[in-house]
Amino acid sequence: GSLLRRRCLYLPTGRACCQMMEVLLAALILVCSSVSGGSTGGYTGLPALGGIYYYQYGGAYSGFSGADGERAQQLDQRFYLLKQPIARAAMAVGGCLLVFPCVLLLVGVLRVPWHFPAWLLIECTLYIVIAVGTVPALYYFFHSLLSVYNSSVCKEREQLYQSKGYQGFWCSLHGAEIAAGLLGCMAAMAYLLSAGLAVRDYRTVHEQKQKPLQL
Repeated sequence: GSLLRRRCLYLPTGRACCQMMEVLLAALILVCSSVSGGSTGGYTGLPALGGIYYYQYGGAYSGFSGADGERAQQLDQRFYLLKQPIARAAMAVGGCLLVFPCVLLLVGVLRVPWHFPAWLLIECTLYIVIAVGTVPALYYFFHSLLSVYNSSVCKEREQLYQSKGYQGFWCSLHGAEIAAGLLGCMAAMAYLLSAGLAVRDYRTVHEQKQKPLQL
């Protein structure tokens, strides 16, 4: 019982709170990435009665006929294939970022930093590496998306849907993709804060371990 109480004392600490925030941000990044890659064409917004159900049952092509309908389906499939690698990479990164703070939370609850203080320096280094690596990752994410939206497939798809009076098929970033980028920036700042807290806790643990020797 006393051991369990000592382990639970880690959860209200500043480092644990940051790690729980990182879990939340990573989960939101994963959701936004899946939304970005889950759109296969047709209506994609609730006001348009959209979603996967509407697309799969042919409602998205109700205004097309003959060759235009076939062409719209082909462009949707090609557009989806262009975005799929980017979405999968973003989801993989989000999944890794979700697992990382969960592992650190478990390490903290098990009081590993108290028995092995050097772990806090390792944790700080990992946080800094991930925070710095987030910058090129976000650049690659948006650069790849913009290259898809600037492609001839997207432009032709946009013109075809506009010719039939459909809205919402513009070749530009949508809300989930922008949100994923903003969440990535927030996660990078949280990692830097956690790195600073790890250094502070290392000093605290080191000082507490030196007290018995001084006495």
